[in-house]
Amino acid sequence: MGREAIDEQAVLQYLSMDFIIGYKLRRAQLAVFQDFIDTFAELKLRPAEFAVIANIAANPGQKQAAIAETLGIKPANLVALIDGLEGRGLAERRRGDADRRTHSLFLTETGERFVDEMYAVWRGHEQRLIERLGGEAERDRLIGLLDRLLEGAVVSG
Repeated sequence: MGREAIDEQAVLQYLSMDFIIGYKLRRAQLAVFQDFIDTFAELKLRPAEFAVIANIAANPGQKQAAIAETLGIKPANLVALIDGLEGRGLAERRRGDADRRTHSLFLTETGERFVDEMYAVWRGHEQRLIERLGGEAERDRLIGLLDRLLEGAVVSG
């Protein structure tokens, strides 16, 4: 008798997928990735490859293990990604002088030209997303909210 009546309609509405954060985040990720895939189809570039190339471009000579950790990619998966980039002539591994077991990653000349084109295409993709959000202030707000979700979270690739 001490229990208050439950508003079943409110419970059902709350439990609908429209109010489940994880579901909405996943659907948004799928939409963003689909736009990315469509945008980068001509360059034959997937999101993980984009992240690796951008990281190498920003940090030439970085070790494979450091890139894997930064991007949250399992080392074995990074090896396969680097193999693909090397096969396309975009990146190269160079053995370390002190420790010949380690490899540092660099872009090739072809890779550096590719990055210029990649960034030009990416800017269009990014601008479409910003417009869909309602502008840069809303983008910044979304990124701030996502950062709050990530605080203290353990994220693995």
